[in-house]
Amino acid sequence: MELNLPTHLTLLRIVLIPVLVGLFYLPWQGAHIACALVFTVAAFTDWLDGYLARKLHLTTRFGAFLDPVADKLMVAVTLVLIVQADPSPLVAIAAAVIIGREITIASLREWMAEIGQRKKVEVSNLGKWKTTAQMVSITLLLLGMDVWRQPLQRLGQALLLISAVLTLWSMVLYLRAALPSFSIDSKMLTSQTPINKISRLDSTRE
Repeated sequence: MELNLPTHLTLLRIVLIPVLVGLFYLPWQGAHIACALVFTVAAFTDWLDGYLARKLHLTTRFGAFLDPVADKLMVAVTLVLIVQADPSPLVAIAAAVIIGREITIASLREWMAEIGQRKKVEVSNLGKWKTTAQMVSITLLLLGMDVWRQPLQRLGQALLLISAVLTLWSMVLYLRAALPSFSIDSKMLTSQTPINKISRLDSTRE
């Protein structure tokens, strides 16, 4: 397992998660501003590690696996904190949609990879726009807990709803792309599993 600069930046994003949680519950004014700064740094490293990996040809399998995991962990944890602090129905529904979609698409991509169809559900430009909307809305919601509460909260909630709509839209597109794979005969799928491949190999040896 190779740990290069982009991978270290991704690991930093994961390390920042407990830092953000700790800051969120600190009993002093400005704690949520600090959380917003930490989240912004994490969002910046999300862009930077991908840029460096492509620019310096430092892409690795471990980095490709870890990068989306770090993103989803940071977004999911922060959304849970926001809903806990401000349990409004709109924010709660948007957060549930976003987190539920991430679980669904992660499972879909894992399954598509198992049947050799991973490229059909690769990250699209819509997914990138969705991620950007999420990052901006979460930052505004965190800031709005301490400063300019009403305007920032309203703007953050509006952007979060937009990101939830983009999230659903992208999920529908991914599911449509994967739909033909669902109709593949189950026998064809089971014949591709490692266990069956080993069984066939053993039978040929006999």
